Amino acid sequence: MLESTTTGSIAVSGELGHSIRSGSGRKLDRKNRLLLYNRTFKIACIASAGFVCLILFSILFLMFRTGVLTFQTVPAAKFFFSTDWSPENESYGAFIFIFGTFALTALTLLISVPISIFVAVFLAEIAPRWLRDAMRPVLDLLVGIPSVVYGFLGMTILIPLLRESAGTSMGDGILAAAIVLSIMVLPTISRISDDSISVVPQKYRDASYALGATRFQTVFKVVLPAARSGIIYGIILGMARAVGETMAVVMVIGNTPQLADALFKPTSVLTSNIVMQISNVPFDSTWNYALYLMGFLLLVISLVMIVIIRLIQRRGAKS
Repeated sequence: MLESTTTGSIAVSGELGHSIRSGSGRKLDRKNRLLLYNRTFKIACIASAGFVCLILFSILFLMFRTGVLTFQTVPAAKFFFSTDWSPENESYGAFIFIFGTFALTALTLLISVPISIFVAVFLAEIAPRWLRDAMRPVLDLLVGIPSVVYGFLGMTILIPLLRESAGTSMGDGILAAAIVLSIMVLPTISRISDDSISVVPQKYRDASYALGATRFQTVFKVVLPAARSGIIYGIILGMARAVGETMAVVMVIGNTPQLADALFKPTSVLTSNIVMQISNVPFDSTWNYALYLMGFLLLVISLVMIVIIRLIQRRGAKS
């Protein structure tokens, strides 16, 4: 009797120990699997980030390596400061396109920023809720409209309207391109500015009203300064799109290599000159190298704007 009881106890103890060991083994296996999953996920994220960086630097290196070959036959001073662009005569002065790019961006900035800020202020501070809820989705939809649609409308509606209003035979030029680009970037700047104004704490407004300020004073002396970093972020993001825009600009600017010294004078910018000429250029030619160098300049301008955006974000976070 005692022997059978002892044997049963030993058997139970053996089964219990086996169960504990099995449970420990399962727990240990689960822990190893989690470690494996975490390491795999970390490696995948690092590899993805590295791949993106590799693509970016590869594009920059390719554009720079090909573009810098221009200076084998063209002096750098002549490329950047000459206005004579005649590839058939071996003359590659890109100042026309560089100046046109910055002039177009500045004019777009001058037109779009005040309107965008007023739209954002209206949506965030003045508009009733039903109108605000209706207009915000509309602005979001305008951001997604293809640029060729804006260019087509500008070519068929805006240019004839400008000809009739100005009494001139030429409606295409830097003014038409700036208006089209302003319409394109206005939703982006407005929505980002609207979000920035909306997140300004209500206590700022209440304190301003308590001191006797009007709504106009509160908006322009309290709310807008508090939302300044977000508004600047939206402006730079809109300008980055304007600088790199091609199709809409090609359709309304005139695509003529001459200096943009008048609003209704057809001209060309870096993007439009590249897209109009790249298909007809031999690869191993100075002409092609010059176009690659223009593309590299566009990349540098875009990267500078992105760096500025990041700096503004960090400054806003610290504030």
